[in-house]
Amino acid sequence: MARAVRVTVSSKQRVGGYYLSWLLLSSTASTATAASFGSTATNRFVGTTTTTTATTSTNVPQDRQRLCLGSSPTHTTHRGSLCNYLSMSSAPFSTTEPISSVTSNLKYVQDRIQACLTANNLPPDTTRLVAVSKTKPVELLMEAYNVGQRRFGENYAQELMTKAEEMPDDVEWHFIGPLQSNKAAPLVRSLGSKLKCVETVGTLKLAKKLNLAVQGLPEEDATLGIYIQVNTSGEDSKSGVSSKDEDLLELVKQIRDECTSLRIHGLMTIGAPGDLSCFDTLVHCRIRVAQEVLDCPPESLELSMGMSGDFEDAIARGATSIRVGSTIFGNRDYSNKT
Repeated sequence: MARAVRVTVSSKQRVGGYYLSWLLLSSTASTATAASFGSTATNRFVGTTTTTTATTSTNVPQDRQRLCLGSSPTHTTHRGSLCNYLSMSSAPFSTTEPISSVTSNLKYVQDRIQACLTANNLPPDTTRLVAVSKTKPVELLMEAYNVGQRRFGENYAQELMTKAEEMPDDVEWHFIGPLQSNKAAPLVRSLGSKLKCVETVGTLKLAKKLNLAVQGLPEEDATLGIYIQVNTSGEDSKSGVSSKDEDLLELVKQIRDECTSLRIHGLMTIGAPGDLSCFDTLVHCRIRVAQEVLDCPPESLELSMGMSGDFEDAIARGATSIRVGSTIFGNRDYSNKT
């Protein structure tokens, strides 16, 4: 597993001609990363310890898989397992700056997204980021909002309804957690048009509840976007309609015909950890749904897949929407959740 370490270097200290601010050490990436700095950096930094020119601690998020250097105005992409990369900056690292903040973490994720799109020859607007803010206070969401983030994802209906009242009206809310059918109407009524998408529709019962709630909104011709959640791993612990038989196609047909106030915008999955074939399965499901049921180009349907630990792999396989939370907002506190 990749392990990020904090390296503190004064403005006078250099490694391989650069100021050193972050170092990723892992069983797969250490040698390749260090090699990019030449023999001096290799001799000093391969492994888990450093020489007296730097000190380390473990107070850096484990998924910050990049190495930031100073004294160069250029940017370089370094592909490790997929899109781990080196980021250059023109200023040396300041030891007085906070190690982590929502603003810097968001920029870090956005940079990784763009680096991955570039590495896979994809247009820069191919993949959108949903910032998953469950259990986080509104103050942290506002920090992301103030630097341009507008799409937020929540897992709990009551928490989303509360936050939507406090956040600006132009936030686009995605519901991405399990939704009990009896919570559908209160959620839709509370948010109205601010609820852009429910990503976790895996049954006709839930779809009908959402459809009825939308029809009860005061706005004329109101609609709600949904994603069909697909269980691509076959795990009993995962929600969603099965991808291995005709259940998916039948569900899409029923929603299309019976839920006229819902708009099927795409498919969503939570794959098994480390099983990238789940992403490929969702791509295949999209083709079947588009061609056999909705009679539309497959590319017109969204693919919501990939989270903090695997979103680069998801992008490489066609994700148009990724859900990233802890990398932006930090570890979550579930003490008040049931």
